[in-house]
Amino acid sequence: MILAVPTETRVGETRVAVIPEIAKRLVDQGWDVVVQSGAGTAAKFSDEAFKEAGARIAPDASATISGANMIVKVNAPDATEAASYPQGVTVMSFLQASQSSDALKALMEKKATAISFDLLPRISRAQSMDALSSQATVSGYRAGLASAEHLAKFFPMFMTAAGTVPPAKVLVMGVGVAGLQAIATARRLGAVVRAYDVRSAAKEEAESLGAKFVELGVKAEGEGGYARELTAEELTAQQAALAKEVAISDVVITTAAVPGRKAPILVTAAMVDEMGPGSIIIDMAADGGGNCEVTKAGETVLRGNAAVVGLSNPPAGMPTHASFLFSRNVLNLLALFSKEGSLSPDWADEVVIGTTVLKEGAVTNAAAAEILGAAHQPITPPPVAETTTEEV
Repeated sequence: MILAVPTETRVGETRVAVIPEIAKRLVDQGWDVVVQSGAGTAAKFSDEAFKEAGARIAPDASATISGANMIVKVNAPDATEAASYPQGVTVMSFLQASQSSDALKALMEKKATAISFDLLPRISRAQSMDALSSQATVSGYRAGLASAEHLAKFFPMFMTAAGTVPPAKVLVMGVGVAGLQAIATARRLGAVVRAYDVRSAAKEEAESLGAKFVELGVKAEGEGGYARELTAEELTAQQAALAKEVAISDVVITTAAVPGRKAPILVTAAMVDEMGPGSIIIDMAADGGGNCEVTKAGETVLRGNAAVVGLSNPPAGMPTHASFLFSRNVLNLLALFSKEGSLSPDWADEVVIGTTVLKEGAVTNAAAAEILGAAHQPITPPPVAETTTEEV
């Protein structure tokens, strides 16, 4: 069975879906691992390292996926790329239906099976497979470093003969995995950190890392540990209360995202106008439209006294460890879909069912079916064989 690892095609992407260490483990399990030449170069994994791990190196994308039974990618393929895949292939990646509907339609035509990390159930035993969390960890750390890099001030307090320099005041909006890592990083750099989230459970987590939690009276507990989308009234109340917090901050790091939806606006243009000289906003949700009204993904926008940095694809800024973590997520999730190098999904497993978008071309996820305008054909777990006890 061939497992293909093509080079990522997203502009600016530096990660690779499988690193040599994991490639070796897959080869030991019986997979024929084929890696496109140069796929790991940007993440500092050479073709030679993959060869030493037992993988084959293919010269281009076409040769890499030729005859593949499984294709593993970080980012979803585009429609043209998906149309070039072998018939009946299984694809594992971030396949958010709202952002890759054309690719999924092409995979439907191929009678493909599609497995998406963004649909992983939020349960304890799935934590080792949770690529959303692993990449959010990288993003949060990257955002903390980026804020220190762009701020024209020290982060820690300095007491010198020339005078005392006060610490930077950092506000982190959104206390999920990325937000917690941003808090931890800013704290390690010596800043005074405040944190805000619409989830009540976030207070204890933020305070455990040394941040002061900001109470605004607006709460939005959602399913699976995520925040739900705020109503228009709640959003207005939230923004009014946040305005004062933003104005007194040297750095604002925004991380708020609602799965499958555009990122909510937390910082309006009017709030940016009230920020002090040299202040900055690091918007980690830039690729989803941004948490700041003036954010532009991949750009730094100067407005009034502030600079708004739209971080695009933050994990790509630290590709070695981002790839290391993602690759381990792949290995752990793949274990539920394969055995001894062959595809044999456990269709009774809730993780297998939850992460499967397409099964042999049929749309098995309800939300994806609505987006694709296709019939929803949910996976039905096989019946459990009844056991009988023979009388002695």
